[in-house]
Amino acid sequence: MRMIEFHLDARSGVSPYMQLIQQVRHALRLGVLREGDKLPTVKEVVARLAINPNTVSKAYRELEYEGLVQARPGLGTFVTRTLAGDAEIHRPLRRDLERWLAGARAAGLDDESIEALFLSAFRASQEARP
Repeated sequence: MRMIEFHLDARSGVSPYMQLIQQVRHALRLGVLREGDKLPTVKEVVARLAINPNTVSKAYRELEYEGLVQARPGLGTFVTRTLAGDAEIHRPLRRDLERWLAGARAAGLDDESIEALFLSAFRASQEARP
């Protein structure tokens, strides 16, 4: 059974509860989390991230509303549905992206510069779509 480790980015401008939701969705999309996997308890997330328990509960309720997880009283919150695409498609793309990141770091770019460059290219590609 796999377990997700949440992290928060205070600089992102995204609310903490939405960051938790996005991280679960990403983990489901990439196959990191699968049906039956358990999310960390609210207490565990609060202890690790030092955030309000209501924030975690709100994120979990939203994920449950979306049908992605189900709370089981006394047992925890479990993944009920995956968003994973085809792993065979993801694997080579991930390798290419990891090589690109290594090249960007070798060129001297810091994380913020890499993120800005990626987001700029991502947005440009979205605008170019019909």
